[in-house]
Amino acid sequence: MPFSASSDLYRSTGVLTNSVFLHSIALSEEPHQLGPHLKSCGAPVWKRAKPVWCQTSLNRYSQTSHFFTSFLRRDSAHPLSICWLTAEVDASWWYMGTLGSQVMCDNIPGLVNKQRQLCRQHPKVMQAIGAGMKDWITECQHQFRNHRWNCNTTARDHNLFGRLLLRSSREVAFVYAISSAGVVYTLARACSQGELDSCSCDPTKKGSSRDSKGSFDWGGCSDHVEHAMRFSQAFVDAKERKERDARALMNLHNNRAGRKAVKRFMNLECKCHGVSGSCSVRTCWLAMADFRRTGEHLRKRYNGAVQVAVNQYGTGFTAAHSHFKRPSKNDLVYFEDSPDYCIRDHESGKQHFSLF
Repeated sequence: MPFSASSDLYRSTGVLTNSVFLHSIALSEEPHQLGPHLKSCGAPVWKRAKPVWCQTSLNRYSQTSHFFTSFLRRDSAHPLSICWLTAEVDASWWYMGTLGSQVMCDNIPGLVNKQRQLCRQHPKVMQAIGAGMKDWITECQHQFRNHRWNCNTTARDHNLFGRLLLRSSREVAFVYAISSAGVVYTLARACSQGELDSCSCDPTKKGSSRDSKGSFDWGGCSDHVEHAMRFSQAFVDAKERKERDARALMNLHNNRAGRKAVKRFMNLECKCHGVSGSCSVRTCWLAMADFRRTGEHLRKRYNGAVQVAVNQYGTGFTAAHSHFKRPSKNDLVYFEDSPDYCIRDHESGKQHFSLF
């Protein structure tokens, strides 16, 4: 079907910034044939490797079969504008959870070169990440156990969540955040338990220090969360950093919010030493709280997630509505409203609960 400004597949949705999925983007036309129909938002219309950014009102394309995201604008001066494009949404590293301990780096579909390189260099770390996936998925399902969307997974798709990822919704924001948090938690725990050769307890927690109760000596085994956060950032964020499009910015933001949530709930645990329990000397270490605390925190962030638009420079976000707050680094962000999850989507001809 030809791509044209007059196509009735486009419906005005007002000025709310949102994301639109183009059907294989080119449809039946080559890039140079799209030119007459498109007007750029202060940048060349067609860029194969780089996105084109803007803030704008939009129209929504009704078919969603190829994950290419774009903002569209229609007005009398500019019949149709493509403002930015994103690449395919594919959190392929989640597939490791289906492989168990037999992680084969070359057999995980969709990994970018950086991820595959880290996978080959750290096979035991990959096994730990794969084994730990059940924990954050279970926590996700617990947090949404009474919700219309209950964090269901599907074995049919290597991204585990199927068509859910087609939307840049607050549910997707939560999934990215809790999965990133899950990697940090899993790796820090594996390091502390001596399961990995590449890390152990936090080596910086040595000597003496002080807290509100007085002085103490570092001892025991402090969870090496900083190491886990660095590895999680390098591995999980690699695909998004390669894409560098609008959806990637959203995913990167939510990944970081998830990592920060684990660090937020580090506890100082101490053991007293002295005559008759006098606690004249304390030995302390930093330990992660139970992952339930992270899940509860991210669920609250989900409830207060901020709908955003990409700023004019393509480097960050602004609130989608003037009365919305600007998102902080700890907030979850999303582009699109969530579907109902219970009623039929007349545009796609499917019931939302059957998508997952």
